[in-house]
Amino acid sequence: MIKKLLGGATLFLMASSAFANECEVTVESNDAMQFNTSNVVIPASCSEFTVTLKHTGQLPKQAMGHNWVMTTKANGQAVATDGMSAGLDNNYVKPNDERVIGATDIIGGGEQTSTTFSVEGLSKDEEYMFFCSFPGHIGVMKGTVTLSS
Repeated sequence: MIKKLLGGATLFLMASSAFANECEVTVESNDAMQFNTSNVVIPASCSEFTVTLKHTGQLPKQAMGHNWVMTTKANGQAVATDGMSAGLDNNYVKPNDERVIGATDIIGGGEQTSTTFSVEGLSKDEEYMFFCSFPGHIGVMKGTVTLSS
């Protein structure tokens, strides 16, 4: 009887852990202005989603900083342009910009940061993107965000 209970509890914990891991992703960036992925998938079962950004390079954030910013595809370029004016102190993201769904801090080589955001208001009918808002990086450091069923 105890074996069955322990076995059931173990299965429950494993399933809970796997479910929790579905609602997070780690994205890597480097000194060559690259993300290691061009698509992030958010399962429909998630109410919140966490992105951890790791900078695997060596250069400091002032020279080759990266962040991860999510917006609708329609708003991406405008958010990046406004972010340049916001400056490094604001992580190249305009403060309180309602077009930004999620954004990490700017980090340099060897650092990591995370952002957690609600996905409850996102729509499968909308196109979403992510990008680095460090000046000049959006041209090559961008990708899509997909909501799965």
